[in-house]
Amino acid sequence: MRGRSALAWRCIGFFGLLILVYELWFASRIMIFNWVEPKNTSFMRSYREQTNNVPSYIWVDYKKISSQVKRAVIASEDTKFLHHQGFDWTSLRHAASQNVKEGKIVSGGSTITQQLAKNLFLSPSRSIWRKVQESIITIMLETILSKKRILEIYLNVIEWGRGIYGIEAAAKHYFNQNASNLSEFQAAQLATYIPSPRRYDLIGDTEQSLKKLKVIRGRMSDVNIPHD
Repeated sequence: MRGRSALAWRCIGFFGLLILVYELWFASRIMIFNWVEPKNTSFMRSYREQTNNVPSYIWVDYKKISSQVKRAVIASEDTKFLHHQGFDWTSLRHAASQNVKEGKIVSGGSTITQQLAKNLFLSPSRSIWRKVQESIITIMLETILSKKRILEIYLNVIEWGRGIYGIEAAAKHYFNQNASNLSEFQAAQLATYIPSPRRYDLIGDTEQSLKKLKVIRGRMSDVNIPHD
């Protein structure tokens, strides 16, 4: 009996060590992102595997991204970005209430940092274990990186249309110009694409997205952004 107990504890210790090593791998990757931009992400690899196409991905430095884009994205996705530590509990409670009311997932309540965690390392699938890992990575991102670096990476790696990753590729695809030259209207329009980028890339603007665009533009003047 004592031998079985000792074996059980050794197994628990072994699996605990594996989990620690696994999480340290994420932490080390995030640490590197202080100085090096991601070459690809989990979502980019998933797109390449599904379509056999190479994603359009162009990295551009934070100072070369229009401030209008930064304001529009924060206004659309995470108005409390500069003030929270990775989680907006008010938005999460509201999202949970909406989901219960609708009987399905219609709202996520995720912050920019949570979205970045998912895009960089995780799959698009929904599961409790993926959500737990997303939360752990979110804490790591907020602890290791500055808000400016988190936003810079986010704007450069999220999908803006089918196979279009990063704000520079999006600016060229939709407006044939650089991310540094995007206007307030163009930035707000692109921000409406973030929740369902492939859908908007196919069908363009809808009545719903135009309403959202107006809301985003109304919020932008009140949004603060990380300094260059």
